[in-house]
Amino acid sequence: MSTPLVSILMGSDSDANRLMTCFGQLEELGIPFEARVLSAHRTPAALVAYLGEADAKGIQVFLCAAGGAAHLAGVVASHTLKPVIGIPMDNPPLGGLDALLATVQMPAGIPVPTVGVGGGGPVNAALAAARILALGSPELDAKLVKFRKGMAEKVAIKDAKLQARLS
Repeated sequence: MSTPLVSILMGSDSDANRLMTCFGQLEELGIPFEARVLSAHRTPAALVAYLGEADAKGIQVFLCAAGGAAHLAGVVASHTLKPVIGIPMDNPPLGGLDALLATVQMPAGIPVPTVGVGGGGPVNAALAAARILALGSPELDAKLVKFRKGMAEKVAIKDAKLQARLS
């Protein structure tokens, strides 16, 4: 894989399986990424050290998945000026509400745009990162246009099938 542009950080390896759709979406768009397990609470020194190396690696966007107290995205955002997108994980016992609220309640000056809780969140995080990167890449922009057209075509096919079934 070439030099990563996106860093996907997760607070626990238990989030890895639910992030596979994020990995897959980035791969489909040809966006190089790396993924790491680094905790804002359990490995703060390792997290800060990693962030200190990220610019030299070429990382342009951080996607941060965490459940519970979900401080990972906020801590990352406090150590970089690169875009940070929070992915609240739907962990027990509160089904992700705690992670959502922790991720979106950042103080003024430390923005963390946040995607939804659940299955769509990781995919939307990948697509949001792609949109940011596409600002400087006409090639990636064209891939996103093609992706969007493909989604519309799939919906049109499903609608046609429904209409045929109903008539």
